[in-house]
Amino acid sequence: MARLTVAERTDVTPVAGDQPIVRLTGVSKSYGGVRALKDVSLSIRRGEVHALVGENGAGKSTLSKIIAGVESQDRGELIVNEHVVRFSSPREALAHGIATIAQELALVPALSVAQNVYLGAEPRRLGFIGRRRLAARYAALADETGFDLPARQPTGTLRTADQQKVEILRAISRNASLIIMDEPTAALSRQDTVKLHEMIRHLARSGRTVLLISHFLSEVLSLADTVSVLRDGALVRTGPAAEETEASLIEAMLGRSLGSVFPPKSPVADPGATAPVIEALEVSAPGVYGVSLRVHPGEIVGLAGLVGAGRTELAHALFGNAKLTHGSILVDGRTRSIRSPRQALGAGMFLIPESRKDSGLLLNRSVVENVTVSALKTCGRFGLVWRRRQRRATATLTESLSISASRLNAPVWTLSGGNQQKVLFARGLMRRPKFLIADEPTRGVDVGSRRAIYDLITEQARAGLAVLVISSDIEEVLGLAHRVLVMRGGSLVAELVGAAMTEHDVLTAAFSEGANPPRPTLEIAKATP
Repeated sequence: MARLTVAERTDVTPVAGDQPIVRLTGVSKSYGGVRALKDVSLSIRRGEVHALVGENGAGKSTLSKIIAGVESQDRGELIVNEHVVRFSSPREALAHGIATIAQELALVPALSVAQNVYLGAEPRRLGFIGRRRLAARYAALADETGFDLPARQPTGTLRTADQQKVEILRAISRNASLIIMDEPTAALSRQDTVKLHEMIRHLARSGRTVLLISHFLSEVLSLADTVSVLRDGALVRTGPAAEETEASLIEAMLGRSLGSVFPPKSPVADPGATAPVIEALEVSAPGVYGVSLRVHPGEIVGLAGLVGAGRTELAHALFGNAKLTHGSILVDGRTRSIRSPRQALGAGMFLIPESRKDSGLLLNRSVVENVTVSALKTCGRFGLVWRRRQRRATATLTESLSISASRLNAPVWTLSGGNQQKVLFARGLMRRPKFLIADEPTRGVDVGSRRAIYDLITEQARAGLAVLVISSDIEEVLGLAHRVLVMRGGSLVAELVGAAMTEHDVLTAAFSEGANPPRPTLEIAKATP
């Protein structure tokens, strides 16, 4: 990949100056016997977008939490506006102009936009909230920032991108000069990501500093003025983002070259010579309208489309989480009545859900329990679970996925995002499925774990597993899939094979308005590896 010069990166505002707003000198932090940060010294300049990158567990979150007042360092100094400070709470950090917008937004859904913006800092008179003064303050703030959110609209009814605007407005209303953003685009559509990027640039132009934590290296390169790379709790280097490439950042993060981002695609047998593992015929369900598709043994089919296009709804319909209102599902050529996930599991299916925390993992349970929960019958007899067999089965799988055996009894929430996702894949492999649905398989996963998951999916397909990959990352869909299906408005609107599998063609199909193009037929062209 060619390096981006400053001239080419016209979307990035030049840094206001070299004056640091925050400096860390010799900062270290340990949790028990684990050193999360090791003697980190770093300067963050005023008016810049400064990105932190690294694998999960590299120390990014710990570093940002120390700056935000969530954690305190064991050693070293935190200097804000040339004053040595030691925060004991986020409120203290906010008093010094530092605000955080976490990946999990801290909003009250039932309150209005204006109420959330000034929550805890409402204008009062005689102990009562002054609604007119609140409305006037919000109107002035919205005019200053250009955010056009209705003051009285309940925040819970807003899109995720607009809820992030509320968080940004709250930070600005507190006169925050440094705003920490942790994975701000992880759950956003492509359109909303573009809008958020515009907001971040606006903040930098207005003289505020943004500390950006992101797994998306293309995002880092397009937004950041400066990028700092962390590995194993230590600072590897800090420098201008314009002098980095995705490959150079990956090598610094991992300490080695990752090679190609995606593994080579395995050849797929002629679809006409093999029966499909899964076949949906004119399937309709809530949010899905007349979708037909086939997936053959060893084939990886990508499912693309905008957020709200019906991709996850289709996954739930196939897996029995949503009731079919029309159509049928065939497994190995036989029509199957799949009305629940239990029946889907019995038919040889497994679903990696879109949100591992909300609908995938038992966060307070151990790795062993999470891996085996869907296959307890294989770990015992007569209704009893044999702990030794359960642990042995888990150890075999997790070893192949590079999850440390010493962590098998640890609560799964203590693992990094990448290892949590691997636990879900291990649970699926325990079932030895014929058909795997992977919905956003690498969301919130670092680059090293992402490649491990890509290798896993490819290896399982090579062994004969039929896979449906659903992803908002077009590059991920194109890099993994033998064929790409595109959804819009709950319907399948395009099927792309071979040379037609380009980002341009995917976006054209996803964004096209007006009459839907002809629905793809079930006569599937031979996939090209």
